[in-house]
Amino acid sequence: MPVPAGTRHRHGTAVSAPPRFAGPPLPLLGARSPVSERTFKPHLTAASSILVDARTGRVLWAHSPHKRRLIASTTKIMTAVVALEQLRLGTRITIARAVPKTEPFREGLRRGERVPVWKLLYGLMLFSGNDDALALAIASGGSRTGFIALMNRKARELRLDDTRFASPSGLVDVGNYSTAWDLAALARYAMANSRFREIVRTRIARVHWAAPTYGKTYVNRNQLLVSYRGADGVKTGWTTLAGHCLVASAHRGPVRLIAVVLRARDPYRDATRLLNLGFELEG
Repeated sequence: MPVPAGTRHRHGTAVSAPPRFAGPPLPLLGARSPVSERTFKPHLTAASSILVDARTGRVLWAHSPHKRRLIASTTKIMTAVVALEQLRLGTRITIARAVPKTEPFREGLRRGERVPVWKLLYGLMLFSGNDDALALAIASGGSRTGFIALMNRKARELRLDDTRFASPSGLVDVGNYSTAWDLAALARYAMANSRFREIVRTRIARVHWAAPTYGKTYVNRNQLLVSYRGADGVKTGWTTLAGHCLVASAHRGPVRLIAVVLRARDPYRDATRLLNLGFELEG
């Protein structure tokens, strides 16, 4: 059977390309000085932070936004972006031999089972499964190395000049870094995708699974979805070296905000205070 134009192959199976996603125009963030010079008392606990108007890309507040820092599992925002642009949600991926060996924080994917892309994305962004990240990487890029190349190519395309990826999961700290500025820009791009938004705003996903698993329940690690009115994304992260990282988003009426805090002792309180400032400024 002839393969339609725009179709790629994944491990010998024809896979039609997903619809082209047109994100916000570049640059994703405005280059002007932050709108507010508010001094927080007590100070935020994050080493770097930024608050952005998600509708316009205008920077509302920032502290050390261009300092390169380790970013832990917030890396998975880019993993999801690339996967969504490479694969259709209904495509079934055959789990490669290396995937179940992933450590730690794995959801328990089994070698040889066939799993739709959309299920892996929920596992990736809610549970933060590192095996989900590797499964999507191999399916999208042909290999872990190939996928990392796609991640870095996308970073260049989006003009994330202080970002470099060395892992699809963020578990590897060495050589895997970004800035509060770049992560806010990436989040703004990602949140313009309705499929991405639907996933990251989900608090709990109950997913049917083939035997012998039968079903899985993914609980979103982002506590703001419960504690903050209007919260609708996007990703948490932590490693010993990176500390606590959080990319957060929220909307109230027409106002949409993105806040990023990196290496924070209290990421949720920091993000809450930033978002409160944003709604005060933009409301």
